[in-house]
Amino acid sequence: MSGDIHVLPHGSEWAIAIEGTGTRTRYQTREAAIDIATQLAKRTRAELLIHGRDGQIHERSTFGHGSPDTRG
Repeated sequence: MSGDIHVLPHGSEWAIAIEGTGTRTRYQTREAAIDIATQLAKRTRAELLIHGRDGQIHERSTFGHGSPDTRG
C-alpha cells in the first residue's frame, strides 16, 4: 500500500480512507480512527492526514518516504 491515509468525518462517525483504494473503514470516535490510522501509516510508511468536521486538514504526519517520523 502506498496511498496517503486520511481520517475523515463520516456522518456522526469517523472513517479511515486510503488513497487509491476507494474503501473507507468507519469508527465510532475520532480518537479510535486516529489510533488505527497512525498504526497503519507507521507500518506502511505512509502520510497521515487528519481532517476536521469542516473538511480542512488539521494535522499531517509523515511516517515514510525516507524522512524521520514527523507530526505537525
